[in-house]
Amino acid sequence: MSATTPFPDDATRSTHEVTNQPPPLGGADGPYNAFTSDRALQDAVAREGGDWGADRLSAFGAIAGDSLFDTGRLANENPPTLRAFDRYGHRLDEVEFHPAWHESMRLAKENGLHSLTWTDDRPGAQVVRSALAYLHNQFEAGSMCPITMTHACVPALRRQPDVAEQWLPGILANAYDPHCRPADRKTGLTIGMGMTEKQGGSDVRANTTQAVAIDRKGPGEAYRLTGHKWFFSAPMCDGFLVLGQTDQGLSCFLLPKWTPEGERNRIEIQRLKDKLGDKSNASSEVEFRGAFGWMIGEPGRGVPTILDMVAQTRLDCVLGSAGLMRQSLVQALHHCAYREAFGGRLIDKPLMQNVLADLSLESEAAVALALRLARAFEAGARGDESEQQLARLAMPVAKYWVCKRTPATVNEAQECMGGAGYVEESILPRLYRQAPLNSIWEGSGNVQCLDVLRVLSRDRDCFDTLRLQLHAARGLNEEYDAHIERLDRAMTDTASLEVRARSVTADIALALQASLLLQAESSVVAQAFCRSRLNGQGPAAFGTLPADVDLQALVDRAMPH
Repeated sequence: MSATTPFPDDATRSTHEVTNQPPPLGGADGPYNAFTSDRALQDAVAREGGDWGADRLSAFGAIAGDSLFDTGRLANENPPTLRAFDRYGHRLDEVEFHPAWHESMRLAKENGLHSLTWTDDRPGAQVVRSALAYLHNQFEAGSMCPITMTHACVPALRRQPDVAEQWLPGILANAYDPHCRPADRKTGLTIGMGMTEKQGGSDVRANTTQAVAIDRKGPGEAYRLTGHKWFFSAPMCDGFLVLGQTDQGLSCFLLPKWTPEGERNRIEIQRLKDKLGDKSNASSEVEFRGAFGWMIGEPGRGVPTILDMVAQTRLDCVLGSAGLMRQSLVQALHHCAYREAFGGRLIDKPLMQNVLADLSLESEAAVALALRLARAFEAGARGDESEQQLARLAMPVAKYWVCKRTPATVNEAQECMGGAGYVEESILPRLYRQAPLNSIWEGSGNVQCLDVLRVLSRDRDCFDTLRLQLHAARGLNEEYDAHIERLDRAMTDTASLEVRARSVTADIALALQASLLLQAESSVVAQAFCRSRLNGQGPAAFGTLPADVDLQALVDRAMPH
């Protein structure tokens, strides 16, 4: 063919016609609502007493599945930056964020994700609030860090009524105010925290930060703190709960961003952490150079005081991980429902269907346990002693297991999508980077398992309450009954209990999840969960459900349409 010979007509056609790709989530089926399309979540909310919040959750589910999806992407693509000084050399110690971050925070605060537990007297308020947090985490997990701490600080601050009286109105206000100014000039406040130091890590009693009374000593009094914090969460917040050593031992303090005199507090940000995930959020190292703060609670009782906050943040770790599981499952289901390979849709291929069904079980079990814990927290706060005991033991169990299972779950969802799940245009890489965080934050796996052993050794009532919860499902499944018997035997061998702490904690978690599912609405979910998780061999790789399990029913239940 000569250089002047025209190409055949068909040679000029575009080679980039898009075929065999899924449409946007929602698409022709209408807007994607992350609540109304999640049957497992709806059932769990109703089961745990939060059904009165369905309209509120539906409204936020529509926001989460639409605007928050893109807001989260932009906030993570444009991480925060530190402005340590102004152009004249004066210290600022301010963090600058992309507008998408502020929008994410606004949506969270205006919808009460930080406050509903404490401002609504109806039973189930913490369940509804937890479901809201579960939804938000699916699309923008970074902003849930300051929201979580703002929500969680309330029980700790209430130990110091005079300080709480001044701060709680702003903390509980459903308003987001991003300005860096004194607390009494803001419409809404956020709270951060700082416990970890270089030399101590989880061993906070090794902290070296010193606190010296300015005038009088004791609860509610003013102190100056000098020291450092290796991980100082959300340094842009208006106040921070921290630990410092006094002559009476490790104590808890509230450090304001601005002093009562209207000056910037001596909380100097050394740098922002460059983290694996959680890119939209700011985590930092700081130096306290005589920073001002008020003592919260009794001197020398800082750990018990701040643990009131830590318990709530650990619950949000479980909720956040469950949310990551759900959104990764949603993306995999949606992709496989439209993608065709080897002569048919991926979702109709038996082996792929097994994987998706197995992921669905993991996701439903996670949200079931998370919302049961939310009910236990709330009922315990209202004075129900047995629920307090259940929460005390089940919290570290769930924190260990659900958070530990999340990275594998998200990665398996990526595999379902193939290369499409590995590129940054997909939400899956962001979910995968985020997935390990909750198993590390607020105590890593070993810390949680050792906490379980401490509870079991010091408070027999907690174990008895757990047994009552587990025995309520006896007789509903043979694998479950056998699992409970094995668990009882494992608990009696106290000599080797610490070295087996992870396996024992995992077995308790699986027993709790199975008991909830067996007493729930979907028998197909419960029976499949017991057959695949309680066979005495531990969870296998995803996609290994028995051949006679109703895979189609499990997939249909989990579908986001």
